[in-house]
Amino acid sequence: MDRSFVIAQISDLHLDGSGRLLAAVEALTGAIRERMADFADVPDRILLITGDLVNDPTPRALDEALAVIASFRQTGLFTDIQAVAGNHDVKRPSQRGGRHDAYDYLHLPRTSKSVYYRQAGLDLVLLDSNSASLTTLASGNIDENAYKALVADSARLSIELAGSLGSAGRADYSEPAENLVRVLAMHHHPLPQATGEGKRFLGVPDEPLMYLAAPATFLEAATSLNVDLVLHGHRHVEGLARYSIPDPRATRSGGDDFWRTIYVLSCPSSTGQAGDDAGFNIIHFGRASEAGRPEYRFAIARYSRPRNNSGFKPLDSNLPDGLIRLPAGRDFSRDPAFQSVIEIASCASLKRDQVLALARRLLSRRAFYDDGEPSWADALYTYLVTSHAWADIDGKFAKSGPNPDVEALAAIWALLHQLIGQSGDVLGIDRVQLDELRANRLINRDHLRRWPRMPREGVDVQGEERQRLQLLRDLNRQARVLGLDLALGGEVPPETPA
Repeated sequence: MDRSFVIAQISDLHLDGSGRLLAAVEALTGAIRERMADFADVPDRILLITGDLVNDPTPRALDEALAVIASFRQTGLFTDIQAVAGNHDVKRPSQRGGRHDAYDYLHLPRTSKSVYYRQAGLDLVLLDSNSASLTTLASGNIDENAYKALVADSARLSIELAGSLGSAGRADYSEPAENLVRVLAMHHHPLPQATGEGKRFLGVPDEPLMYLAAPATFLEAATSLNVDLVLHGHRHVEGLARYSIPDPRATRSGGDDFWRTIYVLSCPSSTGQAGDDAGFNIIHFGRASEAGRPEYRFAIARYSRPRNNSGFKPLDSNLPDGLIRLPAGRDFSRDPAFQSVIEIASCASLKRDQVLALARRLLSRRAFYDDGEPSWADALYTYLVTSHAWADIDGKFAKSGPNPDVEALAAIWALLHQLIGQSGDVLGIDRVQLDELRANRLINRDHLRRWPRMPREGVDVQGEERQRLQLLRDLNRQARVLGLDLALGGEVPPETPA
């Protein structure tokens, strides 16, 4: 199944509890409803609000914000609604009277919160950026000590992000962390913006007061954690920037593989506050091609409603379909084994028809057929990830399944281990390393870079290939016990996935 999700991003509503903006919210809802019609079949449809839900956290304003969120939920357009706090949402110490804590009232994350959408493989990271923003200096008193404190807060924000999303992955991820699509949502923009640079605050250009302190430090932390896209609001302007740093794991310089890239997308005030143009963004992640090896892309549609104009129109109407298409940066075609593990984890037990469907998906791959001159490294990878999924199938079927089926599953698992051992031996991978690979459930295609690509010197490749095909034919006999005849070990069927 293709992985896909859509995020509708709105921002900076600045609701004040008076009801004066409800007509603008109604127009916004209608425009989003029209644009979301094309995504009714996408499993994960998320409304994301990137801060400043209210203009000031009074009880009336917060109640109005809750009512607006409820109205979006009642449309049925979205499977989830998430939001982060903006500087206007925060209770200010000098103005505590009659104000509530918006974090608690609107259930906004105070630090970092990772929301994992299993079906799409999306990791949406919600980050509170208020403590690390230069907007706290908007009184005009920008002294050295205050600035240094904010730089330190920005560094702590980077550490917090890294600590909550470390390279080992999180326990609730059912696939390798590097195989996730990671999107970061925050209020403040992490890069200076040229758009709207004529804006002024307290008589001086506002740009130096608006973005994160030490933005490069923060973005390096985000790119090192494979964040693909940052979504933010705050400045009431549209903007899209690309930030790249060299990838320390790159095997050669030059080309896209040499760079780690992160895209930063801004959202204007969606209700058109402060006399600014209103706007919202629709971000769709999905398959970009039907032929050959699947590729995935972000397709970003930006919509704008100019001042004194009641209708939202595409901002990028000069582009094909009004879309900005961005490469995802890595191959996001989900491995069948990872998808199987996710499905198995969501079931308390497995029925026989589920086992058959999973077995067909896992075993119908090129590594299980006569591929002429096989890549032993690719075959080893396939056998490893298949064995991990197979162990999960056996664990959830062994207690309830018929004995012949359970015995066939166990025999297939043993044959997979023989195929792993044989492939490792052909490549010259020692037994200790092979045991580590067997135990590593987070193994992914990046590990292929570290393995030998060619058979070791002196190995009888033709003899080993004959042995491999015999093991595959033995595996097919066990699959037939389950009621599956996949002709394993024979000619590769047309359009068999790698």
